[in-house]
Amino acid sequence: MNQLAKTFAGIIYIMFTHFSSVNAQGKNSNFLLGYDVGLFDTNVVSTKAILKFDSLSYTLTPASFKMPFLSSQGTLSNESGNLLMVSNGCWIADATGDTMLNGGGLLPNSFAASGWCDAVTGIPFVQTSVFLPHPDDSNLVYLIHQSGTSASNVRANGLYYTLVDNTLNNGLGGVVNGQKNQAVFNGSFITCIAVCKHANGRDWWISVLCDSTDQVYTTCLSPAGFSSPIIQSMGFSPPPLYLDAQMNFSPDGNKFGYNYCLYTGSTYTYYIRLADFNRCTGLFSNSQQFTFTDFGVGLGFCFSPNSKKLYVSSYRKIVQLNLDTTNIAASMDTVAVNDGYFSPYPPFQTDFWVMTLAANGKIYISSGNGVIDLHYINYPDSDGVACDVQQHALRLPCYSARGHVYHPNYYLGCDTTLGCPCLVNTGVSENGGHDFKAKLSPNPGQFGFDILYLLPQNKSGTLIVFDLQGREMHREQLPPWSTKQSIPATNWAPGVYQVIIESNGNRGAWKWVKM
Repeated sequence: MNQLAKTFAGIIYIMFTHFSSVNAQGKNSNFLLGYDVGLFDTNVVSTKAILKFDSLSYTLTPASFKMPFLSSQGTLSNESGNLLMVSNGCWIADATGDTMLNGGGLLPNSFAASGWCDAVTGIPFVQTSVFLPHPDDSNLVYLIHQSGTSASNVRANGLYYTLVDNTLNNGLGGVVNGQKNQAVFNGSFITCIAVCKHANGRDWWISVLCDSTDQVYTTCLSPAGFSSPIIQSMGFSPPPLYLDAQMNFSPDGNKFGYNYCLYTGSTYTYYIRLADFNRCTGLFSNSQQFTFTDFGVGLGFCFSPNSKKLYVSSYRKIVQLNLDTTNIAASMDTVAVNDGYFSPYPPFQTDFWVMTLAANGKIYISSGNGVIDLHYINYPDSDGVACDVQQHALRLPCYSARGHVYHPNYYLGCDTTLGCPCLVNTGVSENGGHDFKAKLSPNPGQFGFDILYLLPQNKSGTLIVFDLQGREMHREQLPPWSTKQSIPATNWAPGVYQVIIESNGNRGAWKWVKM
């Protein structure tokens, strides 16, 4: 029996509340949990909760917002971590928690009307809703979304967008007239969306999987709109039975992958499919497949923050693959076996279901059942069991089933080494127009570096350092005629960092390596 069957009479009154603000950072700060069950269960104190992340930690707050969630969730917050909008695939809520202006009726069809959007859950598939800031207009936001095609067909019949204007409704935002449920392209696809920032730092790559072949459809969202899809074969045999899947791009944008499982008599075989991704061209290469067997279905698939580890889960175990080795298959290691814990009581087991990489660098894992605990991977960049899987270690104030929020790497920066110009700042050229004559030393270094530079005459500048996940590590204003700065990096993780100087419409970028 699934926890979804546990409904409680009388839970029809949902309080109207404002989403509170916290001392957080970034567009990916919020993860909303819960659906409308359990109010009279002594194990919970609310039907909803908000997990709010910053770069180091989180806060968990009981809540009573209106929207319920089962798997599908997209959110967008401002740079201070305040929630701006959220969707469960059925409708869009604004910052008050209620329906955004013209935000109801996403993809009305027989699948949505079969109970998912009229009941207590929302769309039950992972990564079918994601908010993307417009590449060239800070007032506009795209919701990219999918749904099943009919009550009996869980496949998506295409990729859709809905355009939000943040200036409407006194700044709470509203859906632009005539820009709701607009088809990007049609076809028959797995209900899952993966998004990666373009190498130019401005545009977006959006990919979906065809459900009858091994093809991936990828469109580019630029200021001109959506491109015709690039249709690529991954070089795999089509799965004879495609269950629900989770797919992702790695945080650094260089890898793409997904997994599915197939019943093979007495066990399930899990197929892990990986490919390299070129953020400049949108093309995949070097496709690889790995397998393992287990009992029961599952779909968790998540890259570590440093993009060197991959985690895949069945309902009862989690395996880790080391992507920073020549023999990935040989690196497969079981890092957790489910301990059979019931949350809060039988038969509702806290199995492994969907994985979410949060803004604090940990991977959170929900269960297929309705439970009151989440698992998490404490140190996902670490090898083997040192990654420290904490089972049912985060107690929620509410029930959650298959909880998941999809945030692409909003802060992934430019990569001009792939042949694309950096287009983040209009009118600013990359390593062009002015020779900054920059020199970083020591490089590599351990505690920080000195940078010598030459600004345009009489002009000030800005120095910014990003890690490979696009997170801003340091920002400093450069006075006119200054030539040297010392950048401390004692608390930074070992790895490659991008150092940028902007001045007078010019831009220079260099790499620094911390040992």
